[in-house]
Amino acid sequence: MLIDLKLDGKTIVVVGGGSEAYRKTQSFMDAGATIWVISRDFSSGIQELANAKKVSLIKTEIKDAKAFIGSLNPKPNVFLAVTNDSQLNLELVKAAKSALCMVYAVDNQALSDFTLPAVAHIGDVKVAVSTSGKSPAMARALRERIEQMITPEDLLEIDLQNHIRIALKQQVPDSKLRSRLLSEILNNDKIKQTLKEGKLLEAQELAIKLIDKMETKN
Repeated sequence: MLIDLKLDGKTIVVVGGGSEAYRKTQSFMDAGATIWVISRDFSSGIQELANAKKVSLIKTEIKDAKAFIGSLNPKPNVFLAVTNDSQLNLELVKAAKSALCMVYAVDNQALSDFTLPAVAHIGDVKVAVSTSGKSPAMARALRERIEQMITPEDLLEIDLQNHIRIALKQQVPDSKLRSRLLSEILNNDKIKQTLKEGKLLEAQELAIKLIDKMETKN
């Protein structure tokens, strides 16, 4: 089961500074959360995120997992152990679980509260691909394939649908009729061609005319 958590305003702590920690941290970039990355060393990727003020860094070496978790204030809502030390990861997530954090261990799916699927992110579209931990490499390959399938026309269609949906909520009280109107717009060949040409405003005008025509029939 894939769930898109609402983490706006929450705190996320990532322990680990390598390339894998960088990839996991990127999964939360658009979550609206405060992200702390903690390690004795940081990869260039994580350093770039910090330079862009997307994450905050704490440079330290953790020797006592329980004491470290106890020192965190506030306690993170989500805690990720992404070091290359399996024993440290184990001790960290156990202590974080005791502190009622939602936890993820890069090398211990059984102890983790969630998995991190490969996410294709194009514009407002997010598609998560999970192999249930069996093949991260294949999940990444499928993600890249999906990214190539989504076109600029698809992204414009999302903008069009959002614009029209907001307008319809004010004009059409019947939810079933609104859904039918949006479906007609989605499948209209002339509107599709207009979006393919990158003409969003013209597509909006065509959509409004189509709505007016259908409402007249009803």
